[in-house]
Amino acid sequence: MIDTGKAFCLANKQFMNGIRDLAQYSSNDAVVETSLTKFSDSLQEMINFHTILFDQTQRSIKAQLQNFVKEDLRKFKDAKKQFEKVSEEKENALVKNAQAQRNKQHEVEEAANILTATRKCFRHIALDYVLQINVLQSKRRSEILKSMLSFMYAHLAFFHQGYDLFSELGPYMKDLGAQLDRLVVDAAKEKREMEQKHSTIQQKDFSSDDSKLEYNVDAANGIVMEGYLFKRASNAFKTWNRRWFSIQNNQLVYQKKFKDSPTVVVEDLRLCTVKHCEDIERRFCFEVVSPTKSCMLQADSEKLRQAWIKAVQTSIATAYREKGDESEKLDKKSSPSTGSLDSGSESKEKLLKGESALQRVQCIPGNSSCCDCGLADPRWASINLGITLCIECSGIHRSLGVHFSKVRSLTLDTWEPELLKLMCELGNDVINRVYEAKLEKMGIKKPQPGQRQEKEAYIRAKYVERKFVDKYSTLLSPSEQEKRIISKSCEDQRLSHARASVHTPVKSNDSGIQQCSDDGRESLPSTVSANSLYEPEGERQESSVFLDSKHLNPGLQLYRASYEKNLPKMAEALAHGADVNWANSDENQATPLIQAVLGGSLVTCEFLLQNGANVNQRDVQGRGPLHHATVLGHTGQVCLFLKRGANQHATDEEGKDPLSIAVEAANADIVTLLRLARMNEEMRESEGLYGQPGDETYQDIFRDFSQMASNNPEKLNRFQQDSQKF
Repeated sequence: MIDTGKAFCLANKQFMNGIRDLAQYSSNDAVVETSLTKFSDSLQEMINFHTILFDQTQRSIKAQLQNFVKEDLRKFKDAKKQFEKVSEEKENALVKNAQAQRNKQHEVEEAANILTATRKCFRHIALDYVLQINVLQSKRRSEILKSMLSFMYAHLAFFHQGYDLFSELGPYMKDLGAQLDRLVVDAAKEKREMEQKHSTIQQKDFSSDDSKLEYNVDAANGIVMEGYLFKRASNAFKTWNRRWFSIQNNQLVYQKKFKDSPTVVVEDLRLCTVKHCEDIERRFCFEVVSPTKSCMLQADSEKLRQAWIKAVQTSIATAYREKGDESEKLDKKSSPSTGSLDSGSESKEKLLKGESALQRVQCIPGNSSCCDCGLADPRWASINLGITLCIECSGIHRSLGVHFSKVRSLTLDTWEPELLKLMCELGNDVINRVYEAKLEKMGIKKPQPGQRQEKEAYIRAKYVERKFVDKYSTLLSPSEQEKRIISKSCEDQRLSHARASVHTPVKSNDSGIQQCSDDGRESLPSTVSANSLYEPEGERQESSVFLDSKHLNPGLQLYRASYEKNLPKMAEALAHGADVNWANSDENQATPLIQAVLGGSLVTCEFLLQNGANVNQRDVQGRGPLHHATVLGHTGQVCLFLKRGANQHATDEEGKDPLSIAVEAANADIVTLLRLARMNEEMRESEGLYGQPGDETYQDIFRDFSQMASNNPEKLNRFQQDSQKF
């Protein structure tokens, strides 16, 4: 602008000389000559004013702003470098404090002292940095306004003859000058306040200087909570790295740097849970677990750990509420379930009608409304309890942990046939008769839909603390007990028949249900060879009769009910505190899961496994559930145990593993399953640490066997008979 202005002045001077020449050429016309001469003098004066204006612009704007950039910005940059250096030292102190092991107190104290000193220094330098920013901002405003004010006064002098034009701007410039004076006063006041804060920082204790502990699920920016956490890497070295985490859009994400794209840890909070971790050396750790992976995290303090855990749990519940409408829409479009409970033509007919898992489960008495709050049309289920839940109650159940409740969607998840049978064997009415037995006596009312806090307290009291379970009650009515007493003689005959048929081949329907005798009763499974694994073990008549279940040990009650295939009685025993892995010392340390195998029920085995039964727990003869299922020829149970991680290499006291037993019995189906499982295991081991979870062909074959064992057991029975003939 200055250079162009000087060129303008030169051109204007040439124009003025032209006017003077014109005045001389008009010497014959006095008016014109006088006017042009006066105009040329005025233009010369205007040129002088222009020159002064551009000189003033050079001094007031260009020189002052260059000085501001060179001097004041340099001081600010120095303060910034010092702040970044101290920030890095603080980060190192935080890392050292987090790495201090809880069992080395001197390291913990040393790290804490270094962190406190670093924090004090950081606060001091941070205030210096903030002060430099504020001073720079203040001076920037004052320098610009001061330069412009001088520039405008130069214009006022330039337009002296047009002062009337500038008279309207005069009051504004005076007001601007007054504001500039007040700005200087305010800057001085802010400087004094910063100096007072400096003295306060020196006296403050920063040993517990935590970041903010609040979380907000309704935040306008969608971020529920954010802050720094240490994350344990999934590599072989298990290194810990400090990352910026945030909960947003129903996801848990983190960033290495602010400008980096977020990395998603959990894609859908509805599919995860969070828990404390006290079994590792580092302090303040918690774990976020999803169906596909788990993430170990560490906060800077116990308060921050609790805040993060609460934020994740609240976000899980919020995610369920927000996805409720979407789930209902998906349910209307859901395809028919492949896990029909019936076999043969009836199964195909139901599938053709489009009967889904939701429809099958909701047909059970009481399942048309939520088990805990009574809300109609529940679309979620707890597979280990056998109940249906609304979306809000399912979120609360998920927060309890999988050792109390395993939640699945009746519309979004795939349902195996044995799980559907389990759900249909139990139901809300059966479970509530156990877990709410004393509800009316205690005068407690069930929470209503929408009462979130009341629901959380009620569900925790019902399933975790089991406050409403009547420990002296029984699910059997007197008439049912009479029937069981009458059936005692029938059980004796069945046991005698089993012992007499030690050397007869096995004929199993492979769904876990044994073939019926002529009188309509189910016969006990027999053994497969001369080296029978089932020797008589004394009188077991009482194991199938519940004469007085009030006084039974809950573990024994579960043990007997597992053989009886009585899922309601098993659920009652678990509610009374039965250990799902209880071992009967009177019967070779057999477990309820082994009894379920002997009883021949695939659904009973599934129920025990869903409630935490150990698939590899063995009796005194070294036989686990997989051994017993192989001996009895229960193909469906063998398939189930292999899918649940049963050890197929374990040998009994005779040195036999399940595969050798199946080969002796000439059971082609079980031999095929065991060999496929062993091949798949070898493939995974050969692929190393990062191998795939299993061959797709292997998984497809196991899926087909599971479907056949649940829906068409007669096919497996036919295959087994053919193999024996061969």
